[in-house]
Amino acid sequence: MSETEIIQAIVAGNYAHPFSFLGMHQTPRGMVVRVFLPFAERVTILPKDASSQATFPLEKIHPQGFFQGVLPVPEPFPYLLEIEQDQTRIRTFDPYAFPPLLSDFDLHLFNEGTHHYAYEKLGAHCYRFDDVEGVHFAVWAPNAKRVSVVGDFNRWDGRVHVMRHRGNSGVWEIFIPGLKEGALYKFEIQTKKGRLLLKSDPYGFFFELRPKTASIVFSLSSFPWQDGEWMEKRKTVPLLKSPMNIFEVHLGSFRRKEDQSFYNYRELAHLLVEHAQEMGYTHLELLPVAEHPFDGSWGYHVTGYFAPTSRFGTPHDFMYFVDYCHRHDIGVILDWVIAHFPKDAHGLGRFDGTALYEHLDPRKGEHPHWGSHIFNYGRHEVQSFLLSNAFFWLKEYHIDALRIDAVASMLYLDYGRQEGEWIPNIYGGRENLEAIAFLRQLHERLYTNFPGIATIAEESTAWPGVTLPPYLGGLGFLFKWNMGWMNDFLLYMSKDPIYRKYHHNNLTFPLMYAFSENFILPISHDEVVHGKKSMIEKMPGDWWQKFAQLRLAYAVMFGYPGKKLLFMSNDFGQWREWNHDRELDWFLLSYDTHAKLQYFIKDLNRLYRREKALFECDFSWKGFEWIDCHDAENSIISFIRKAENPEDFLVFVANFTPVVRYHYTVGVPLPGYYREIMNSDAEIYGGSNVGNWGVVEARSEPAHQRAYSLSLTIPPFGCLILKREKE
Repeated sequence: MSETEIIQAIVAGNYAHPFSFLGMHQTPRGMVVRVFLPFAERVTILPKDASSQATFPLEKIHPQGFFQGVLPVPEPFPYLLEIEQDQTRIRTFDPYAFPPLLSDFDLHLFNEGTHHYAYEKLGAHCYRFDDVEGVHFAVWAPNAKRVSVVGDFNRWDGRVHVMRHRGNSGVWEIFIPGLKEGALYKFEIQTKKGRLLLKSDPYGFFFELRPKTASIVFSLSSFPWQDGEWMEKRKTVPLLKSPMNIFEVHLGSFRRKEDQSFYNYRELAHLLVEHAQEMGYTHLELLPVAEHPFDGSWGYHVTGYFAPTSRFGTPHDFMYFVDYCHRHDIGVILDWVIAHFPKDAHGLGRFDGTALYEHLDPRKGEHPHWGSHIFNYGRHEVQSFLLSNAFFWLKEYHIDALRIDAVASMLYLDYGRQEGEWIPNIYGGRENLEAIAFLRQLHERLYTNFPGIATIAEESTAWPGVTLPPYLGGLGFLFKWNMGWMNDFLLYMSKDPIYRKYHHNNLTFPLMYAFSENFILPISHDEVVHGKKSMIEKMPGDWWQKFAQLRLAYAVMFGYPGKKLLFMSNDFGQWREWNHDRELDWFLLSYDTHAKLQYFIKDLNRLYRREKALFECDFSWKGFEWIDCHDAENSIISFIRKAENPEDFLVFVANFTPVVRYHYTVGVPLPGYYREIMNSDAEIYGGSNVGNWGVVEARSEPAHQRAYSLSLTIPPFGCLILKREKE
């Protein structure tokens, strides 16, 4: 192209290689400086050296703001631009005078799919080049014709800050001097077909409050973390043998202000930590906080993977949230959504006009259930994006665990599809080999770099080895949600008690596979929405019976092996289903039955954390033993939970009918006195106060293949927990 043609292309916004032409260049005519500033009236070149008095006015050679001048100097020198526009005069450095900042090694790692810290290189970063401060931008758009940074600073004109293309890497970058934290920006992408796309930064750290979608330059580095003691202790805690009772929470509806506006992250930290400590929870699990445009998605349609949503404040505010939790001995689990992403125009979909983060073929690239895109897990740059995103939350925000949503949809190519709507893998099977390989790679790297963290799979099928390490052929998760137990148990509890004896296997069958994975027993947000009824409404019978059965259900849940999770409002018996648009019905705690249910959960949580038998051997038959799982006629089950010390055990007896069972015989392994340490039917919990109050002496009468037995009174819809006295 001739010089005139290049100038015309720059003015028209059609030139993809501005660094080869704009700025200062040695030419046969001499040292030429070219500047395109469509809003400037005059531009003058000033030497950076303050001692020099030389100035070099540039000539405006195109009416839309193209300036050029031949300088009477033999070689390049550092310079500033003095720009006169809108009756003001400003001095700044020329962005086209700076070299590329990304190293070839960083680009290699990114393209290889192994860059753990890609977010430190791509996106927007406040940067000091020698003594010049500004912001460095980088974005991956390999099929774009042109990529520019646009914002208020250039009147959203994509012709002004066209980025440098880094060759086969597909990355574009530019350093804009003088730009500061807080600047709004997007990437304007010109596709090969000439279409202009306006995209938010995939690696952006902060975004405008919805419905606006611009990214915001933000520096994460200055937050004063104070959770060092927690972070050090975390490295040595054996999670599999430790208590974990998780409180799952949606930040936007836990509590609202009187005007129904949101509390910010800092306020929520105090509210939630106070609640968690009062109730006895060990962890908070947050529904997705990554930036998302639609409140009704609950955060599961993410557009800003590296940004906590601005609904509740700034990134530093969220850091405060995590830091405050840690300083008060509460772990933080983040819901991480990598199974799909939405089709919003400013998001990742068709990012440079092509299927970049997703598959082009809808049989692989579109999710039929959620109307969203599916990540292309086999593409190396997508691997770097997702891998570094996990590193980002764990390193920059000190997150303790990532719960990965909808893992089953990642594992199966035919998930939610009919015959002919999916493409088999290279072996003709339905397994998504690329997703499997990515999950294994992810876990190998996470557990190597972040000792003490956990990943949790929401996986709803019988896929083998979800919590086995990759070197044993597993996926590498530490925990898996036990969806089978949850479905069977809630189905059983919904039955009229008179028919429960016909469904006894729903209670007992989950123990057939209870130790096949490292399970968490979840009663999550998904179980109290979309017409499924709240937990209290799932229970059959009258008011008293509903509360009695809910207490019974929770007691049995805490007795079964596996870590525990309850969604907010489940612990005080909210009647209505969860609604993300309003706060929980806290007023219910002014009613006696609700307050006593909450008191029961407090005691249950404390019992759980105190008794090693309830958490030390969660994932082995060593920690669980049926006493009697066959009494379907009376709808009663009895079992033993054991700690690593086999003499440290608890006896559970649960009655799922409204009939009091007197002189009910339960076999026990050792003689002595057994104290009733919890009774879900106690009056203080809202029950009828039927029980054995105090201690029961074991008789030398064999029962249930054991040498000793107890004769107990089993309350209606009640669960007894007994512990053998040491003396």
